[in-house]
Amino acid sequence: MLSFPNAKINLGLNIIAKRPDGYHNIESIFYPVGLKDGLEFVESTTSETTMQLSNIQVDGDISNNLVIKAYRLLATDFKLPPLQIYLQKNIPFGAGLGGGSADAAFMLRMLNEYFKSDLSTGQLENYAAQLGADCPFFIRNKPAFVQGTGTIFEDINISLKGFYIIIIKPNIYIPTPEAYAGCLPQKPQRNLREIATLPIEQWRETMHNDFEKTVFTKYPQIAEIKQKLYDTGAVYASMSGSGSAVFGIFREKTDLKAVFAGRFVWSGELE
Repeated sequence: MLSFPNAKINLGLNIIAKRPDGYHNIESIFYPVGLKDGLEFVESTTSETTMQLSNIQVDGDISNNLVIKAYRLLATDFKLPPLQIYLQKNIPFGAGLGGGSADAAFMLRMLNEYFKSDLSTGQLENYAAQLGADCPFFIRNKPAFVQGTGTIFEDINISLKGFYIIIIKPNIYIPTPEAYAGCLPQKPQRNLREIATLPIEQWRETMHNDFEKTVFTKYPQIAEIKQKLYDTGAVYASMSGSGSAVFGIFREKTDLKAVFAGRFVWSGELE
């Protein structure tokens, strides 16, 4: 069985408060985009489940991959045979694009469909939540207003259909604790739901990613990417999540590969 897990971007991200458990409450808008991995499995001819990755080099034990963890999670409750799993990584790691979470969620969806487990959407989301905060989003895989620690999802009526997006990923990895360091949690004056109803041209002044305050200070080259996107015609640009990918939304199809030579560059049309 074959599927194509897609990435997401954050349209704004507010760090609301630090919780007693050490985590933070946030609000954000997750929006799916067309940058996709390739994920396939077939029933194995051996007694072990194996996984093969392509298009990326991964250090460490591959059994720690979220796709394998998704398989094992369902295998504890359902009788699943050993599988041969193939994953082609196109969504970069450490980008704030949710690639690993998407792979895991799509694996749950595929297993449910292929083995006819009859799990509801809500049940799949509950399994996905055990794998990571972003994972449940990719079960429904449609725009969502996100709250709490990134695990509370509500439908939001927003469409960027017809706009074009360019995603730039520099060769920088930002650990999430590092991104939170120095952030001052505070309740925003305007809710992201309200801001999202404004014309997109007004988002530049009203919609923000709070991680940018600390990340841009330590990594000014990421701030430069955002500014270049505006300089080349983006109507809205932002770092996605805790970075380090930055995206720009354009009204017209634009090719910036030469401008960002030597960096990961992906472009596509939004749905």
